[in-house]
Amino acid sequence: MNRIRYIIPIFSIILAASEVLTYAAPRGIDILKKIDEIEEMTTDVRAKVNIAQTKNGQTKKIELLYYRRDSDDAFLMVMLAPETDKGNGYLRVKDNIWMYRQNTRTFQIINRDEPIGGSDAKANDFEKRKITELYEVKKDAAGNEVTEEKLGAVDVYRVEVKAKVNDVDYPKKIYWVRRDNSLRLKEQSFSNSGTLMQTAYYMNYTVVDGRYVPVKQLFIDEFEKGNKSLVEISGISTSKLSDIFNKAYLENLSK
Repeated sequence: MNRIRYIIPIFSIILAASEVLTYAAPRGIDILKKIDEIEEMTTDVRAKVNIAQTKNGQTKKIELLYYRRDSDDAFLMVMLAPETDKGNGYLRVKDNIWMYRQNTRTFQIINRDEPIGGSDAKANDFEKRKITELYEVKKDAAGNEVTEEKLGAVDVYRVEVKAKVNDVDYPKKIYWVRRDNSLRLKEQSFSNSGTLMQTAYYMNYTVVDGRYVPVKQLFIDEFEKGNKSLVEISGISTSKLSDIFNKAYLENLSK
Protein backbone atom coordinates (compact mmCIF):
# COMPACT_ATOMS: atom_id res chain seq x y z
CA MET A 1 0.00 0.00 0.00
CA ASN A 2 2.84 2.37 0.92
CA ARG A 3 4.60 1.62 -2.36
CA ILE A 4 1.44 2.62 -4.28
CA ARG A 5 1.25 5.85 -2.27
CA TYR A 6 4.77 6.80 -3.43
CA ILE A 7 4.40 5.59 -7.01
CA ILE A 8 1.34 7.75 -7.79
CA PRO A 9 3.03 11.12 -7.01
CA ILE A 10 6.14 10.08 -8.93
CA PHE A 11 4.01 9.13 -11.95
CA SER A 12 2.25 12.52 -11.77
CA ILE A 13 5.58 14.36 -11.76
CA ILE A 14 6.81 12.38 -14.78
CA LEU A 15 3.56 13.08 -16.67
CA ALA A 16 3.74 16.81 -15.93
CA ALA A 17 7.37 16.93 -17.02
CA SER A 18 6.56 15.16 -20.28
CA GLU A 19 3.85 17.74 -21.04
CA VAL A 20 6.36 20.56 -20.54
CA LEU A 21 8.91 18.87 -22.76
CA THR A 22 6.44 18.23 -25.57
CA TYR A 23 5.01 21.79 -25.56
CA ALA A 24 6.47 24.10 -28.18
CA ALA A 25 5.52 27.60 -29.24
CA PRO A 26 3.95 27.78 -32.71
CA ARG A 27 6.13 28.61 -35.68
CA GLY A 28 6.43 32.26 -36.58
CA ILE A 29 4.87 31.74 -40.01
CA ASP A 30 1.85 30.04 -38.41
CA ILE A 31 1.28 33.04 -36.15
CA LEU A 32 1.45 35.43 -39.14
CA LYS A 33 -0.95 33.24 -41.14
CA LYS A 34 -3.41 33.24 -38.24
CA ILE A 35 -3.30 37.05 -38.03
CA ASP A 36 -4.03 37.26 -41.77
CA GLU A 37 -6.89 34.77 -41.40
CA ILE A 38 -8.75 36.44 -38.53
CA GLU A 39 -8.27 40.03 -39.76
CA GLU A 40 -8.91 39.61 -43.49
CA MET A 41 -12.17 41.27 -44.54
CA THR A 42 -13.84 39.52 -47.47
CA THR A 43 -16.57 42.11 -48.07
CA ASP A 44 -16.81 45.70 -49.20
CA VAL A 45 -16.40 48.17 -46.34
CA ARG A 46 -17.66 51.65 -45.53
CA ALA A 47 -16.67 53.38 -42.29
CA LYS A 48 -16.02 56.69 -40.58
CA VAL A 49 -12.47 57.35 -39.38
CA ASN A 50 -11.48 59.87 -36.72
CA ILE A 51 -7.82 60.73 -36.15
CA ALA A 52 -6.56 62.82 -33.23
CA GLN A 53 -3.09 63.92 -34.30
CA THR A 54 -0.74 65.48 -31.72
CA LYS A 55 2.34 67.36 -32.93
CA ASN A 56 4.43 69.88 -31.01
CA GLY A 57 1.91 69.84 -28.20
CA GLN A 58 -1.00 70.75 -30.48
CA THR A 59 -3.83 68.34 -31.32
CA LYS A 60 -5.53 68.34 -34.72
CA LYS A 61 -8.83 66.49 -35.28
CA ILE A 62 -9.17 64.72 -38.63
CA GLU A 63 -12.42 63.15 -39.81
CA LEU A 64 -12.90 61.19 -43.02
CA LEU A 65 -15.11 58.69 -44.81
CA TYR A 66 -13.48 55.47 -45.96
CA TYR A 67 -14.69 53.07 -48.67
CA ARG A 68 -12.97 49.82 -49.75
CA ARG A 69 -13.98 47.36 -52.46
CA ASP A 70 -13.01 43.79 -51.66
CA SER A 71 -12.74 42.40 -55.20
CA ASP A 72 -9.63 44.43 -56.06
CA ASP A 73 -8.79 46.22 -52.77
CA ALA A 74 -9.56 49.63 -54.28
CA PHE A 75 -10.18 52.29 -51.66
CA LEU A 76 -11.42 55.86 -51.54
CA MET A 77 -11.21 58.36 -48.68
CA VAL A 78 -12.60 61.87 -48.46
CA MET A 79 -11.82 64.26 -45.62
CA LEU A 80 -14.66 65.94 -43.73
CA ALA A 81 -12.58 67.86 -41.16
CA PRO A 82 -10.72 70.03 -40.36
CA GLU A 83 -12.27 72.74 -42.53
CA THR A 84 -8.90 73.57 -44.15
CA ASP A 85 -8.62 69.98 -45.47
CA LYS A 86 -12.31 69.37 -46.20
CA GLY A 87 -12.79 67.83 -49.63
CA ASN A 88 -9.26 66.47 -49.92
CA GLY A 89 -9.07 62.76 -50.52
CA TYR A 90 -7.21 59.60 -51.44
CA LEU A 91 -7.91 57.02 -54.13
CA ARG A 92 -6.33 53.61 -54.67
CA VAL A 93 -6.94 51.67 -57.90
CA LYS A 94 -4.76 48.68 -58.75
CA ASP A 95 -1.20 49.60 -57.72
CA ASN A 96 -1.67 53.37 -57.85
CA ILE A 97 -2.55 55.66 -54.94
CA TRP A 98 -3.51 59.29 -55.61
CA MET A 99 -3.91 62.19 -53.23
CA TYR A 100 -6.57 64.70 -54.31
CA ARG A 101 -6.36 68.39 -53.35
CA GLN A 102 -9.74 70.05 -53.49
CA ASN A 103 -8.46 73.65 -53.68
CA THR A 104 -6.43 73.01 -56.85
CA ARG A 105 -8.59 70.10 -58.11
CA THR A 106 -5.45 68.08 -58.84
CA PHE A 107 -4.39 64.47 -58.30
CA GLN A 108 -0.89 63.48 -57.25
CA ILE A 109 0.59 59.96 -57.16
CA ILE A 110 1.83 59.11 -53.66
CA ASN A 111 3.65 56.21 -51.98
CA ARG A 112 2.05 53.74 -49.61
CA ASP A 113 3.90 55.29 -46.67
CA GLU A 114 2.32 58.72 -47.30
CA PRO A 115 0.81 60.12 -44.04
CA ILE A 116 -2.97 60.59 -44.11
CA GLY A 117 -3.72 64.25 -43.48
CA GLY A 118 -0.24 64.69 -42.01
CA SER A 119 -0.94 62.14 -39.25
CA ASP A 120 1.09 59.07 -38.24
CA ALA A 121 -1.48 56.84 -39.97
CA LYS A 122 -0.30 55.93 -43.47
CA ALA A 123 -2.04 55.09 -46.73
CA ASN A 124 -1.03 51.44 -46.51
CA ASP A 125 -2.76 51.14 -43.11
CA PHE A 126 -6.02 51.24 -45.08
CA GLU A 127 -5.10 48.54 -47.61
CA LYS A 128 -5.79 44.83 -47.40
CA ARG A 129 -2.29 43.41 -47.73
CA LYS A 130 -1.40 40.15 -46.03
CA ILE A 131 1.54 40.16 -43.63
CA THR A 132 2.71 36.84 -45.07
CA GLU A 133 2.95 38.39 -48.55
CA LEU A 134 5.10 41.28 -47.32
CA TYR A 135 7.26 39.87 -44.52
CA GLU A 136 9.11 36.75 -43.46
CA VAL A 137 10.03 35.67 -39.95
CA LYS A 138 13.46 36.63 -38.65
CA LYS A 139 15.20 34.66 -35.90
CA ASP A 140 16.48 36.52 -32.85
CA ALA A 141 20.06 36.45 -31.53
CA ALA A 142 19.36 33.15 -29.75
CA GLY A 143 18.04 31.56 -32.94
CA ASN A 144 14.38 31.64 -31.91
CA GLU A 145 11.53 32.56 -34.28
CA VAL A 146 9.07 33.09 -31.45
CA THR A 147 9.53 34.06 -27.82
CA GLU A 148 6.92 34.02 -25.08
CA GLU A 149 6.55 37.24 -23.10
CA LYS A 150 4.13 39.25 -20.98
CA LEU A 151 2.64 42.50 -22.24
CA GLY A 152 1.28 43.89 -19.02
CA ALA A 153 -0.76 40.99 -17.65
CA VAL A 154 -1.37 39.41 -21.08
CA ASP A 155 0.52 36.36 -22.38
CA VAL A 156 1.91 37.14 -25.83
CA TYR A 157 4.14 35.81 -28.55
CA ARG A 158 6.89 38.10 -29.80
CA VAL A 159 7.65 37.69 -33.51
CA GLU A 160 10.23 39.68 -35.46
CA VAL A 161 9.87 40.00 -39.24
CA LYS A 162 11.78 41.46 -42.16
CA ALA A 163 10.44 42.62 -45.50
CA LYS A 164 10.62 40.28 -48.47
CA VAL A 165 9.33 42.91 -50.93
CA ASN A 166 10.46 46.51 -51.42
CA ASP A 167 7.05 48.19 -51.32
CA VAL A 168 6.49 48.30 -47.55
CA ASP A 169 6.34 51.14 -45.05
CA TYR A 170 9.10 49.72 -42.83
CA PRO A 171 11.66 46.98 -43.60
CA LYS A 172 11.69 45.51 -40.08
CA LYS A 173 8.91 44.98 -37.53
CA ILE A 174 8.23 43.25 -34.24
CA TYR A 175 4.74 42.03 -33.34
CA TRP A 176 3.40 41.19 -29.90
CA VAL A 177 0.47 38.83 -30.43
CA ARG A 178 -1.98 37.48 -27.87
CA ARG A 179 -1.43 33.80 -27.21
CA ASP A 180 -5.12 33.06 -26.60
CA ASN A 181 -6.69 34.56 -29.74
CA SER A 182 -3.82 35.69 -32.06
CA LEU A 183 -4.77 39.39 -32.00
CA ARG A 184 -1.97 41.91 -32.41
CA LEU A 185 -1.54 44.12 -29.35
CA LYS A 186 1.67 45.98 -30.13
CA GLU A 187 3.85 46.59 -33.17
CA GLN A 188 7.23 48.30 -33.48
CA SER A 189 8.64 49.43 -36.82
CA PHE A 190 12.31 49.96 -37.64
CA SER A 191 14.45 51.48 -40.38
CA ASN A 192 17.08 49.47 -42.26
CA SER A 193 19.70 50.67 -39.79
CA GLY A 194 17.67 49.35 -36.88
CA THR A 195 16.37 52.71 -35.63
CA LEU A 196 12.97 52.47 -33.92
CA MET A 197 10.66 54.69 -35.99
CA GLN A 198 7.15 53.95 -34.73
CA THR A 199 5.27 52.05 -32.04
CA ALA A 200 1.64 51.09 -32.59
CA TYR A 201 -0.84 49.81 -30.02
CA TYR A 202 -4.00 47.92 -31.01
CA MET A 203 -6.27 49.10 -28.22
CA ASN A 204 -9.65 47.71 -29.22
CA TYR A 205 -11.17 45.32 -31.76
CA THR A 206 -14.68 44.62 -32.95
CA VAL A 207 -15.99 41.59 -34.85
CA VAL A 208 -17.49 42.26 -38.28
CA ASP A 209 -18.76 39.33 -40.36
CA GLY A 210 -16.62 36.94 -38.33
CA ARG A 211 -13.42 38.96 -38.74
CA TYR A 212 -11.58 41.08 -36.18
CA VAL A 213 -11.26 44.76 -37.05
CA PRO A 214 -8.96 47.04 -35.00
CA VAL A 215 -11.20 50.02 -34.27
CA LYS A 216 -8.88 51.92 -31.92
CA GLN A 217 -5.16 52.25 -32.59
CA LEU A 218 -2.45 54.50 -31.20
CA PHE A 219 0.54 55.33 -33.42
CA ILE A 220 3.54 56.87 -31.61
CA ASP A 221 6.27 58.62 -33.59
CA GLU A 222 9.52 57.42 -32.00
CA PHE A 223 11.69 59.62 -34.23
CA GLU A 224 10.02 62.92 -33.40
CA LYS A 225 9.23 62.47 -29.74
CA GLY A 226 5.85 63.70 -28.53
CA ASN A 227 4.10 63.18 -31.85
CA LYS A 228 1.30 60.60 -31.94
CA SER A 229 -1.99 59.78 -33.65
CA LEU A 230 -5.05 58.07 -32.18
CA VAL A 231 -7.17 56.40 -34.89
CA GLU A 232 -10.77 55.36 -34.19
CA ILE A 233 -13.11 53.63 -36.66
CA SER A 234 -16.91 53.62 -36.32
CA GLY A 235 -20.08 53.07 -38.33
CA ILE A 236 -18.72 50.04 -40.16
CA SER A 237 -20.94 48.74 -42.97
CA THR A 238 -20.24 45.75 -45.20
CA SER A 239 -22.98 46.28 -47.77
CA LYS A 240 -21.85 46.04 -51.40
CA LEU A 241 -20.57 49.30 -52.88
CA SER A 242 -21.32 50.60 -56.36
CA ASP A 243 -18.61 51.64 -58.82
CA ILE A 244 -17.38 54.71 -56.94
CA PHE A 245 -13.64 54.10 -57.15
CA ASN A 246 -12.68 56.66 -59.75
CA LYS A 247 -11.36 60.22 -59.89
CA ALA A 248 -14.65 61.70 -61.10
CA TYR A 249 -16.57 60.35 -58.11
CA LEU A 250 -13.97 61.67 -55.64
CA GLU A 251 -14.09 65.10 -57.29
CA ASN A 252 -17.91 65.20 -57.08
CA LEU A 253 -17.86 63.94 -53.50
CA SER A 254 -15.42 66.69 -52.56
CA LYS A 255 -17.58 69.58 -53.84
